[in-house]
Amino acid sequence: MHQLTRRLCGLALLALAACAAPQAPPVTAPFRPASAPIWSNAQLDLARLVGRWQQSASFAPAGSRCTPGGAEIGGRPGALTIAARLCLAGRQVQISGPMPATGPGRFMVDGQAWWVIWADTDYRTLAIATPSGAFGFILSRGGALSADRLAAAREIFDFNGYDTRLLQVY
Repeated sequence: MHQLTRRLCGLALLALAACAAPQAPPVTAPFRPASAPIWSNAQLDLARLVGRWQQSASFAPAGSRCTPGGAEIGGRPGALTIAARLCLAGRQVQISGPMPATGPGRFMVDGQAWWVIWADTDYRTLAIATPSGAFGFILSRGGALSADRLAAAREIFDFNGYDTRLLQVY
């Protein structure tokens, strides 16, 4: 009798589990409201962007895994180019081509608006955002991203409407 009761309880639990609603996959939503104000760095020195950058952080849905990449910016002001493998919104993306400026601190890269919203004084760190909020990331060079520069970039993203809880640091 005891064994029959255990089996019936086990079957009842399986039946309940089968009736439970399936877990929805994480929703990829913008990381900032598109209607929120956003500002680019109007004082950006384009010549100082040239060089090799490593990706230090990016906005991604909770639980997503993506290998950080980097970017090589070449050319000269007025004719910048980029070759990059980056983690954008939790997905690995390859980019190669022109990086035309569309305004102060603003570029069109692979059909997307990239806005440099912050660069530290020595151009070791760039915070790059997009008005749509579809992605945002931090590039750095010259070693690991320091805690103070990470804190500054995080503050700037927050100021520009990003949900900084979703910033994944590599």
